[in-house]
Order: sequence, then structure tokens, then C-alpha cells
Amino acid sequence: MPRSIRHEYPGAVYHAMCRGNNGQSIFKEDKGRRLFLATLEEVCEQTGWMVHAYVLMSNHYHLLLETPEANLVTGMKWFQGAYTQRFNAMFQCRGHLFQGRYKALPIEAGQDSSYFQAVGNYIHLNPFRAGMAGSGLDRPLEHYTWSSYPAYVSRVKRVPAWLNRVRLLNACGLDGEASGGWMQYRDFLEFQMSGSQEPFDEMVAKQLKRGWYVGGESFRGWLSKKLPDHSDNLRGDQRRAHDEAEAERLLDRALVVLGVSESALVGMKSNRPEKQAVAWLLKKSTTVTGVWIADRLKMGSRANLSRALSALNNEIDSERKELKQKMTQCAG
Repeated sequence: MPRSIRHEYPGAVYHAMCRGNNGQSIFKEDKGRRLFLATLEEVCEQTGWMVHAYVLMSNHYHLLLETPEANLVTGMKWFQGAYTQRFNAMFQCRGHLFQGRYKALPIEAGQDSSYFQAVGNYIHLNPFRAGMAGSGLDRPLEHYTWSSYPAYVSRVKRVPAWLNRVRLLNACGLDGEASGGWMQYRDFLEFQMSGSQEPFDEMVAKQLKRGWYVGGESFRGWLSKKLPDHSDNLRGDQRRAHDEAEAERLLDRALVVLGVSESALVGMKSNRPEKQAVAWLLKKSTTVTGVWIADRLKMGSRANLSRALSALNNEIDSERKELKQKMTQCAG
């Protein structure tokens, strides 16, 4: 499976996470967690990163990370490598600590974006969702030590210089500079834990688990257009990313070639030649699933996609033959 592209650009914000190899703990003990945070502090000093939220679970971590410079890949390589070496030395272990590559999803984090808020709160509520701390449980959420949340609600003696609390509080509609902001934030998360979750948060959770970005359609389009500028991450044509990001990029190119808008294409019936041609392009040129294509193009059942692919492959008429040629050029 080709690797997904790392989107790097100045001021990027990411949800970064990684799990332990074979589900193993990546901390073992509290001294391992302290080692992780000390290594995180070092990489922030080296790279200029800012962390807006974090949580350390038993076999994985979550970071809401901002990179003022376009240095995600370099920083993460050093961070996870250094921590692995130090962990192995501390606990007399050998071999891989993390399970494959880390996951880093770009987040739409503009001034008017609500996605930044949603991801920060999602991170802070991880112990609650795991049944470890929070409303209705024996342990209040602020007593879960290995999270940035205690720092947000003034339960720590010293707030790390690399932890920025202001932006998330402001994104929640609170005054990040005011002394009472932390009390309002605690009330804010208590409300979230009460079961009054907004549908927006459910959508963000789905993007975090299965998507390649967190944001709206305009942000997705903006990221897709940046893909050609990141060919240095691909190491040649054989390493091109045939994932959802590539599918979105090809979709944008096809819309230009066809001279139709995305809403117009999606609104077409599944047997329209233009819609069939785009479906054929995505299936031919990427590794996204047929279910993903049918859902993305609003084609209804998987059978409609199969008919579309057959119509283009067999070039059942001159119109589809011409469209097939145009789509082939899109993929070139």
C-alpha cells in the first residue's frame, strides 16, 4: 500500500498520533511518560513547534500540533526515533516501539474554523471515552495527569513553555487570557461529557479515524491543489500516493476538464456519461475502494459503479470513448 502524502506548509496544524507496535504500551510506567514529555519538549525547542493539546494513553498518544515552519517530517523523525532509543535504554528493550508510521492529519484551523476546537476537545476527552476519568466516573477528568487538560484548568504547578492554551480557549469562545477562562473551559467539557454531543463532533471523529484531513470542502480542495508541490515526499512516480488525497486531486482535475462544478456532477444520475467517466478515472488511477467512489460521487449502489466501469472499459459509444480519453489525460 503506497504511503500517504505528508502535507507540510508554514503554520500547519495537525492531529498527530501513533500506536505501540502490536498494541504494546509505549510508556510502561510513569517514568516513561515523563521521558516522552521531556523528549516532546526538546523537539519543540528544536523545531519551534507549539502543542495546543495532548494526551498520553496506554499504547498511543494524541497531539494537537502546530508547525510555524514546514518541518513536520524532520521533527517527527527525530522525536519518535529519539524517544524509542531512550525508551529502549530505560527499560532494557530492543526493536521497534511504534506501529508503523505516525498519523498526521492536517486540520483546518483558520480564525473562523471550528475544527481546531473540536480536535482539541476530542483529545482532552480521550480518558473519558476510555472510561478512565471524567463526568460520572470515580476520577474527575482534571485528575488524569497525563494530559494537557490539567494545565488548562490550573491543576499543575508549571505550564510547559511549549504548551499554548490560549488558542484553544479562544476557539471555544472563551477568553484565553482571562484568569476565569479555565473555569469556563471546565464547564464547557463537563457539558460535552453530559451526553450533549453536537453532530459536528461526530463528523470530526469520523474524519480523525478514516480521513486524510480534518476540515470542510474548501480546505480539502486547498490541500488537494498543494499535492503537486510535494513531489519530494514521493520519491518518484512509483511512490505516488494512490489514496483518498490523490482521488480528490484527480476529481478536481476532472471537473476542470469537463467544465462542470462538483455539485453538478454529484447531482447527476449515475448513468450519465460524465459521472461514469469520473468514476472510471478514480477506480483506474487510485486504490480507493468502490464503496468510497460510489459514496463520494453519490452513485447509489455498488452495482451502478460496476455498470459505469463496464461502460467506459468497453467504450459503448463515441461519447464515452472521448470522455475516457480525456480522463486518461487527467491521470497522466
